[in-house]
Amino acid sequence: MVLAHGAGAPADSPFMQELADALDLSGIPNVRFEFPYMQKRRKDGKKRPPDRQPILLDCFRDIVSQVRQEVGADCLLTVGGKSMGGRMASILATEATDIDGVACFGYPFHPPGKSDRWRTGHFSQIGCPMLVVQGTRDPFGKREELAGRGPELQGITVHWLEGGNHDFQPLARQSSSQKNLILDAARETRCFFDQCLRR
Repeated sequence: MVLAHGAGAPADSPFMQELADALDLSGIPNVRFEFPYMQKRRKDGKKRPPDRQPILLDCFRDIVSQVRQEVGADCLLTVGGKSMGGRMASILATEATDIDGVACFGYPFHPPGKSDRWRTGHFSQIGCPMLVVQGTRDPFGKREELAGRGPELQGITVHWLEGGNHDFQPLARQSSSQKNLILDAARETRCFFDQCLRR
């Protein structure tokens, strides 16, 4: 899996590290990378907004192409990401024919508090299996908000992490932990790909 970070944190953030480790543990080797604006931040320490979508996609496309050359045509290659990174992965999957699956961790269905601005218009054009792992408390898209949008989500599998927020952090009163929810997310991703991508 080529794994992309979210808008505000780099590829080696604690969440991304936990997710990458959990995916590895579940048998999904992965490669992380950083978009150009995050590469610049790493050099000079200045926070920047994300690059425009064409730049993000160009970068993602280049990394996928490099990985495909390294692993060969017979290897199953999936893309995924946290929040914005997952959204870019899903958009990339509408145009790329050599991507076998998509996994989004905390998909930004809409900006918090702006449920009139949905980011699902491209879903019908995705040509491979796609999984969204979402916390039930995620302000970017909650279970009750998705319930009435069946046609838009047709063909997309959504797995809910009970009590998780956008970073899969559960409520303090829950017996679970962020690490456990991230492990659950990785295991569900492996099960999903096993079911959808068997050759």
